[in-house]
Amino acid sequence: MRPPRPLVPRLLIALATVLTLLFVVAPLAFIFARALADGWQVYAANILDPLTLHAMWLTSVVALIAVPVNILFGLAAAWAVAKHRFPGRGLLVTLIEIPFSISPIIAGICYLLLYGRQGLLGPFLREHDIQIMFALPGIVLVTLFVTAPFVAREVLPLMQGQGTEQEEAAVTLGASGWQVFSRVTLPNIRWALLYGAVLCTARAVGEFGGVSVVSGNIRGQTNTLPLHVELLFNDLNTTGAFAAASTLTLIALVALAVKTLLETQRGTDHSATRKGESNVPAHQ
Repeated sequence: MRPPRPLVPRLLIALATVLTLLFVVAPLAFIFARALADGWQVYAANILDPLTLHAMWLTSVVALIAVPVNILFGLAAAWAVAKHRFPGRGLLVTLIEIPFSISPIIAGICYLLLYGRQGLLGPFLREHDIQIMFALPGIVLVTLFVTAPFVAREVLPLMQGQGTEQEEAAVTLGASGWQVFSRVTLPNIRWALLYGAVLCTARAVGEFGGVSVVSGNIRGQTNTLPLHVELLFNDLNTTGAFAAASTLTLIALVALAVKTLLETQRGTDHSATRKGESNVPAHQ
């Protein structure tokens, strides 16, 4: 007969469950309840509104640009730090972490002071008729900054833990740099890379603070989906705001589901690898 569980663990589990329901599940349910309060037809009409569709399109374009760039940046930075020794290596790691410690609004202001019409590079940009602020390039730039660490942070610890022995062995056998990366390094980090890409995508889609500074929040032109939600609230169109917010919520839930799936698959592969290693007979 199994002994009864101690009281304290059960109380902690109950407390965690109640807090999760109050602070996570209830707000999410409220978003969808308010979005559908007037029926599916009104909900669909709000989602298919041209301004809402434009905000979705702009958000998707920004994510489609920012995420691949940050995947390449994260891979390059992690490869450089984990596989090589060079002056300024520690500084590079610190620079990668900066977006986590700086408010996105501050980042947006810095870009505005640099690329704005009255900014440091403003005269040069005006002379060459280049529009960065209050346009797509500015939104992409600040999103790149905010999401820069996510892939590198996931890939770097794994690369550091693996060391360089496998790559050195591949080079000894005559493999080129690309072959070493594609056949040795990349398979070992694929789950961490996908995990970082999912987090990067979710952050890019949901970014508000920095984008609100550099975009100008021009309705139908430079407002992304999070900014569009704010505009709808300001217009007292709460049903439309919650409908747009439900789209962001669905994206977040999908990202969470993919994140959980990747974590599970990553743990399964790691367990299988360790099991395979343990089944290899030791040489006497």
